[in-house]
Amino acid sequence: MTTLADSGTYPETYYAGAYWGPRRESPEECAQRAAAFFNLLAACDPLLANWNKIPKPRGKGRKTPLMPPDLPTLTEAFRRGVNREPGGPAFEQLGLTVSAYNDGPPNEIVFVNMTCGSYAQTNSANVCVLSIPSKGESAERMLTASMLTDVTRSMALAWESDWAVAMSHAHRDLQDAEGEADIWLGWVTYLSRDRGTVPPLPAPVRIEPVEDRGTLIILTPERFTVANPEHVALARRVRELLAQAGLMRTAGEGPRG
Repeated sequence: MTTLADSGTYPETYYAGAYWGPRRESPEECAQRAAAFFNLLAACDPLLANWNKIPKPRGKGRKTPLMPPDLPTLTEAFRRGVNREPGGPAFEQLGLTVSAYNDGPPNEIVFVNMTCGSYAQTNSANVCVLSIPSKGESAERMLTASMLTDVTRSMALAWESDWAVAMSHAHRDLQDAEGEADIWLGWVTYLSRDRGTVPPLPAPVRIEPVEDRGTLIILTPERFTVANPEHVALARRVRELLAQAGLMRTAGEGPRG
């Protein structure tokens, strides 16, 4: 297994994100999804079992625990999370945003940002992004294929996302540098069944269903890193196969007509 020390002085940092298009939802509906998400995360790892709302403006206000999930508290958090200019009207079409942090040690603090209920006409109007620790015992425990598969599955189920990914920022930046792509292909990637059927993929790639909603693609059993040229080559090959099946564009292909 690749360890943090193998990545050099500045190890790759990782995150997980779920993305879905316009879906108008009320604060109550967003709260129900967030409660389901927090419960699923708590089952993944103890580090993900305790959450507090980040107040607006950040750093001010009392601590607001969000676990165990309390629907009235979460509903009020989303209601207050409407996008607006200071002192101006609410931009309801941009959705409702709630940010939270865990109760982990200082070097293992995890943040999650959730935007739900947006009906703005963009491909990723709604998003949930979770940071992953890059140092310490929690990082070694969480930066595994099995753990990030569970986290990505939790995102797909709770948010009913179009796609989701767990990957390093370096791998994301590499794909961005190679050209515009409609979605990122990560160490772990979830694709909704609405995007199409995932074709057979070369070893060591593993494919897992997520109930009847979509498919998880796990590129490598060991930690995926851009420092490994074999990992990068595998990701490019898998992206080509998925593009041929109509599930995503290859980097540099440009927007679909």
